[in-house]
Amino acid sequence: MKPLVPPPLTLLDKYYGPDFHGLYSTTVSVTGGDTGHGRASGVARSDDGNLEVNLRLPGALSGPGGGTNPEQLFAAGYAACFHGALSLLAARAGIPIPGAKVQASITFGRDPVDGLYTLTADVRIHLPGVERAIAEELVRHTERFCPYAKMARQGIVNVVSLAPPSESADDGPNT
Repeated sequence: MKPLVPPPLTLLDKYYGPDFHGLYSTTVSVTGGDTGHGRASGVARSDDGNLEVNLRLPGALSGPGGGTNPEQLFAAGYAACFHGALSLLAARAGIPIPGAKVQASITFGRDPVDGLYTLTADVRIHLPGVERAIAEELVRHTERFCPYAKMARQGIVNVVSLAPPSESADDGPNT
């Protein structure tokens, strides 16, 4: 197994091009499990086999708990992405950030605009030992750079479609 190393600082290089330039893509499929309901008893599996988690409705939503849920997975992705961007930007600026921690709190709740559901995010960055003014500037730059923060701020290109009958549920998209 290869040793773990941080990504290269070249990830910070700006891209200049007319179209979106994908660098990595992944697919996660969710099945309904025992109840036929993805949030209540589903299983989430990644196409490469590195992720397989049981999904359970949390007790706060009248579920049994005992598994993860979409909000926890989103919070983990957001916090990991922000921490990675923060680490890269700090390294480029020569700012040591030992003990840095990013906490993403995601809240699922009712939307007063349409009466349906929405998510809110509260992201807290802990940078022990870093001067406050420097830490604030680093966090500001990270918020502009991190794709999750950008998605939360600007939205995301989102395409939802029904898979064609010829595509097996086990096959998934060919991308």
